[in-house]
Amino acid sequence: MIPRRLFSPEHEEFRASFRRFLEKEVIPHHEAWEERGYVDREVWQKAGEHGFLCPSMPEQYGGSGADRLYSMAMMEETSKARTTGLGFSLHSEIVAPYILKYGTDEQKQRFLPRMARGEIISAIAMSEPGVGSDLQSVKTNAVKDVEGNYVLNGAKTFITNGWNADLVIVVAKTNPALGAKGTSLLLVERGMKGFDKGKRLKKLGLKAQDTSELFFDNVHVPASNLLGAEGQGFVYLMQELPWERMQIAIGATASAQQAIDDTMVYVRDRKVFGNAVASFQNTRFKLAELQAQVQMARVFVDQCMTLLMDGQLDAPTAAMAKLTCTEIAGKVIDECLQLHGGYGFMWEYPIARAYADTRVSRIYGGTNEIMKEVIARSMGLGK
Repeated sequence: MIPRRLFSPEHEEFRASFRRFLEKEVIPHHEAWEERGYVDREVWQKAGEHGFLCPSMPEQYGGSGADRLYSMAMMEETSKARTTGLGFSLHSEIVAPYILKYGTDEQKQRFLPRMARGEIISAIAMSEPGVGSDLQSVKTNAVKDVEGNYVLNGAKTFITNGWNADLVIVVAKTNPALGAKGTSLLLVERGMKGFDKGKRLKKLGLKAQDTSELFFDNVHVPASNLLGAEGQGFVYLMQELPWERMQIAIGATASAQQAIDDTMVYVRDRKVFGNAVASFQNTRFKLAELQAQVQMARVFVDQCMTLLMDGQLDAPTAAMAKLTCTEIAGKVIDECLQLHGGYGFMWEYPIARAYADTRVSRIYGGTNEIMKEVIARSMGLGK
C-alpha cells in the first residue's frame, strides 16, 4: 500500500480523538436516529464542546484555526463508522466558510461562534423541485421592499440539516432578469415569519440525516442578512463548489475502503461448501481488484487535497475527483455486498447501509453527469 503523507502525528491524534467521540456519543444512538429520521441536537453541542465543529475557522470566531486536513480526518472517520446522520461537514466546511469568506464582521460575530459551539445548526439551500443540479435556473426570488429589505418567496428541497437548521444560506434570484448574474445569498434564520419546514424526507439511505423541504412565503429578510454582494451569489457558489465536491470524494473513498475491510472479515469467517469464502479464487481476485481501485482513488484524493491546501485545486480537477471516487465507491460496495450473499441484503450488516448511503454520492453536489460536462468543457468540448 502506498503510504499516506498528508497527515502529521497531530492529525492522527485528532482522528483518534474523534473516533472515540463517535464510539461514545454517536454509534450507540445511530440506529435509533435512523428510525426517527434525525439526530439529537445534544450531539451537536457535545461535538462543539470537544472542538469537532468548525475546526478550520479562526480562533477569534470560536474555531481552532486548524488546516482542513483535520476536517478531512473527521470526514473519513464518519464514513468508516457509517455514522452518516451527522451533518457536521456541511455545517463546518460548507456553510461556515461562506460566512467567513463573504460575511460582514457583524455576521461573523453573530453566527460563527455559536456554530462552533453547536448552539445553532446550519444548512445551505440550493436545490429546488424541478431544478436539481441547474443552479442557474433557481426560481426562489427575493425582491426589495420600500425599506430596502428583502421579501423572499420560493421552495427548496433535499436540504441536509434542513429540519434541525437554525440558520440557512438561501440561494435566490434578487434580479431574475439577469439570470445567474442576478443570484444572491441570503441568511435566513429560524423564527422568521413565513419560513416553514416541510416534512423530513424519507430516503433510500442516509436515514438518520434530517433532509427536508423548506418553504418561504413572503419572508422578510433584513438587508443586513445579505451574504456578500448582491448579484454575486452564483460566483460564490462556483468558487466554493470544488471543496464541496472534494468532501464527497473523501467520504466515498473512505466508505469504499471500509466496505473492503468489512468484507475481508466476513469472507474469512463465512464458510461455503465447508471452506471459507476467502479461500475461493473468485473472492481473492475480486477483492484484489477492488483494493487496487480504491488505492488509486485514495492517492488521487490525497493529491487533490495537497492542491487544495496550496490554493491550486481547480473546478475540473475537483469534478474529476468527485466523479471518479463516487463511481469507484459504487462499484466496490456493490461487489462487496455480492460477496456477503444474502446477508449483504440485511440492514443489520454494515455493507447494506453502505450500499444505501453511498448511492447518493453520485447525485448530490452536482450529478456525475454534470461532473462530466464540467470536465468536457475544460477540455474545450461543448459550449
